[in-house]
Amino acid sequence: MKQTKTTKIALISLLTALSVVLGYYLKIGTATGILTLLDAGIFFTAFYFGSKEGAVVGGLAAFLLDLLSGFPQWMFFSLVNHGLQGFFAGFKGKWQWLGLVLATIVMVSGYALGSTLMNGWAAALPEILPNFLQNIVGMVVGFVLSQSIKKIK
Repeated sequence: MKQTKTTKIALISLLTALSVVLGYYLKIGTATGILTLLDAGIFFTAFYFGSKEGAVVGGLAAFLLDLLSGFPQWMFFSLVNHGLQGFFAGFKGKWQWLGLVLATIVMVSGYALGSTLMNGWAAALPEILPNFLQNIVGMVVGFVLSQSIKKIK
């Protein structure tokens, strides 16, 4: 299928919506927010399409998920954290490992900073490990999905 600009916009829009749905229906509540599989959609998009698309899906999907889930205080943190996560995860070639490390650091530290600003360090520290695990699970699921789609194509 020839990929026009309109087709790409439609695909990115669908991936954003699917990522929101994935995050909305598969979530675990925490003391200050939620842990989700949103990251799987972000990593899939970044691995399959690249940095720019990963950033768009990451930022928009996370922003919308927080709005719909009743956590509006996190929307702008999520927009930046997951947007940068998607951007870094989309690095290709010899820079891919650096991108994955940066994606993890920016997501985990961004939420730690947000939680610290809103709730103090006592609330932020216990959420570092779950956020790290959410990132790793999303990375693995996104990678497996992207490799599966590449084989089909």
